[in-house]
Amino acid sequence: MAEARVKARAARGESVFAERFAVFAECLLTGVWIAVASLGVVTYPAAFAAGARHLRRRAAHEAGGWREFAADFRVAVRGGWLAGLSGWAAAAAVWLDVQAVRAGIPGGPLVGAVGVFALIGLVVAGLRAAAVWTPAATWRSLLAEAGRRTVLDPAGSFLIVGGLAVVAVSAWFATPLAVPVLGAVAAAAVAVEERHRRR
Repeated sequence: MAEARVKARAARGESVFAERFAVFAECLLTGVWIAVASLGVVTYPAAFAAGARHLRRRAAHEAGGWREFAADFRVAVRGGWLAGLSGWAAAAAVWLDVQAVRAGIPGGPLVGAVGVFALIGLVVAGLRAAAVWTPAATWRSLLAEAGRRTVLDPAGSFLIVGGLAVVAVSAWFATPLAVPVLGAVAAAAVAVEERHRRR
């Protein structure tokens, strides 16, 4: 595989730096696409799935652009909107936990901490599911398998949490930076899933 990439790069006359910069630029562009596709509020799982599939095509040197992303998004959103709605319901439950902590309810800090960690785990599982999405897959099975990988591959899950932290810091530093960085999070999830598959 690596030899094939080297030969393909040589045939195109690209340097290693040029190829890696092109991948980085593609990640940033994909982040913008993901952000636009996520404007439907419950469409973010489908947006990440389409973005991850686009990045997998790019890594495999296959053709694909905005049209392929949009086609993947239309297929992914059919079942993905329900996953998105469930994600917002989980976020609302954690918000209630945090309010319980602030109200001083006995045991509130423990419940709040468990809720926050559970939400982080759900987000990581969702990103891992989106990273391996294909048009033939169902979201229910993808999320169930991704939940197992989230627990059984803590190193990979931690890498995705690091990517989410980069988005949060970018948003804190300059809100517009968080938009293109979403593509880097999708790329991190794709890389983590590829690493897990090879292991």
